[in-house]
Amino acid sequence: MSPDERAALIDELIDGAISEADFLRLEAEFSIDPQARRDYYNRLILTAALENEARSERIKDGHKARPARSKLLVVVGFMGSLAAAAAVVSMLMVADKGQADRDDVAIGSPVEQRASGFAVVTGQVDTQWGDGGHSPVDGALVPAGLLELKKGVAQLELFSGVMVVVEAPAAFEIVSSMEMVVTQGRVRAHVPEPAHGFRIRTVDGEIVDLGTEFALNVSQSRSEVHVLDGEIEWNSNVDTSVPVRRMSEGEAVRASVATGETVNIAADAQEFLGIAELRERLASNRTSRQERWESVSLRLQNDSRVVAYYRTGSRAGWNRRVPNIAQYGVGGEGAIVAAVDSADRWGQPGGALDFSPTGSRVRMTIPGEYRSLTLLTWVKINSLDRWYNSLFLTDGHELNEPHWQIMDDGRLFFSVKKNDQWDVAKGQRDKHIFYSPSFWEPALSGQWTMIATTYDVDARKVVHYLNGKSLSSETIPDEYLVETVQIGNASLGNWSLPENDDPHFAVRNLNGSMDSFMLFRVALTPQEISEIYESGRP
Repeated sequence: MSPDERAALIDELIDGAISEADFLRLEAEFSIDPQARRDYYNRLILTAALENEARSERIKDGHKARPARSKLLVVVGFMGSLAAAAAVVSMLMVADKGQADRDDVAIGSPVEQRASGFAVVTGQVDTQWGDGGHSPVDGALVPAGLLELKKGVAQLELFSGVMVVVEAPAAFEIVSSMEMVVTQGRVRAHVPEPAHGFRIRTVDGEIVDLGTEFALNVSQSRSEVHVLDGEIEWNSNVDTSVPVRRMSEGEAVRASVATGETVNIAADAQEFLGIAELRERLASNRTSRQERWESVSLRLQNDSRVVAYYRTGSRAGWNRRVPNIAQYGVGGEGAIVAAVDSADRWGQPGGALDFSPTGSRVRMTIPGEYRSLTLLTWVKINSLDRWYNSLFLTDGHELNEPHWQIMDDGRLFFSVKKNDQWDVAKGQRDKHIFYSPSFWEPALSGQWTMIATTYDVDARKVVHYLNGKSLSSETIPDEYLVETVQIGNASLGNWSLPENDDPHFAVRNLNGSMDSFMLFRVALTPQEISEIYESGRP
């Protein structure tokens, strides 16, 4: 970029007339060229000085002064860093366009991300939690408070290293990474050396592990404690005359506060689900679910409403092309750029593409015109560490073309460009952006999730979905309704190609993996979205 061209773009930025593509070019320029940041700094200083001078003249003439941009100058002093440069650009774009809610820029936070929980769900078979709600996905943090497992079996890993297998019906609470409370259910605990001292409390007593494996069976009438390997300490609430009893491998006890009885029994490992058996069940369950999904996937491939269906692992060997497997699809094959193979949501190696390497994308062309759309994908997001995290975007942003991405604050972003010319001063825009509420939290990192958005011209609304459930629904304003959507050249997982004479580009590739993407020529119903999720969740 020449100095003259850069100066012109900086003027357009300050005047609020810069295009999105040129904004990206400036953003990239600021990130690598200190002189560009200095030029911008100097131009801001000059603009503020001129505005202050003009305000002074208006005051002298008896006119009310227009507020200057002095609030921007507070940030300008920190222009030696890219973060500050980006902050100034973002603030200016918002201030000039009158968008006090910062709708056009991502809302980054300087606060360190935090999560809540003491354990993670690492496996489950036919589970039903709580009052009939969906089971938490594998990798989810175990929430605080009393948990109820009504059906199935779940494997949990505490951050101390303890692994527990819980069999339904069960009610329990993870109090810390070193303590559980169990009021009902079978629990088998494997305790590594760093977690010796881990304890489980029941109404009948407390178990303190001394290494390495124990189990308990808790019902409303009694508790059984079985030492399967190593030693534990048993602190009985039944026989308070013996405050602590040390028990070794092969020993077990049955106790009940209600009856006041304590009985010695033989430890029985067969009474509790073991690791080997659990792994077999997990593998069988995953295979069964994958087979059911393959049946649904085949039906979707033959659905006449499907324009494009890309399964990023559906290729042989070192083939860098992804076929459009939709029987009635119009889009051609996709070309993989920079993305690398990764495991899909079923754990199959090479079944997905990892878009985290800079520049990653899948390039395709989808011809035709469409009245309504549904965009649906399965993704595993590592983090939202950039302003815009791409899902599916057309090249550039021409009239009637859609953009679909995630902001760095976790809001889904969807738009269809309506205007080539617009007057910012009159509150006009080139498009209306449909945002969902923020769905992202650090606990979702590394989990497979299904994201979908429907653009329904007939119903005049856009609906965002996460894991089969609606996140938001918004009416399409009449002045921004596009009745004929077109796509053309587009990318999965990225946007923005470098200009012919400029290799710099903004980093917008998805930091994560994708194993499938579907584009429908209609807006699916909420029930259809939910059914696809339920049949496809691993």
